[in-house]
Amino acid sequence: MIRPLARSLLATLPLAALLIAAPPATDPAAAQPSRDQDALVTVRMMSPETALDLARAALAECRQRGYQVAVAVVDRAGVAQVVLRDRLAGPHTPATATGKAWTAVSFRTSTSDLVAATPPGSPQAGVRSVPGVIILGGGVPVEGGGSMVGAVGVSGAPSGEADDGCAKAGIEAVRDRLDF
Repeated sequence: MIRPLARSLLATLPLAALLIAAPPATDPAAAQPSRDQDALVTVRMMSPETALDLARAALAECRQRGYQVAVAVVDRAGVAQVVLRDRLAGPHTPATATGKAWTAVSFRTSTSDLVAATPPGSPQAGVRSVPGVIILGGGVPVEGGGSMVGAVGVSGAPSGEADDGCAKAGIEAVRDRLDF
């Protein structure tokens, strides 16, 4: 029996073969990047100060709502830039917040969206088994200037929706510096 995911992949093979066999729509020389273009890439990243201000704003929002949380901000590669833990946040919250941020940047989508897209029993649920992935609300990508520059994760509020709200408040607090 062919599983639904395998069936959908098999259905796309004829299209993929057609695209591979089709002649290029433009001059092949123009489509190939020069060696100089391959050597270096330019990326946008948050400064440590911006990441810290984002984390502080998210933490302050959760405090105002009465939640003791941890907040993590990761760069576009998923490497932690800032991790803050409020005084009474649980010992698990820093690692969970970091995992949520890493998951959001890795999949380029919020962890709340991943919760909805990967329900247990669905073909997509396998992503929940990937090492390091945390499929709980509270991880939100951070975009700036049209590029993903990192993600923020919040852990410790009573729900993923509450964690999301604090994360989004943190992003909004530094929005003017991100939209360059």
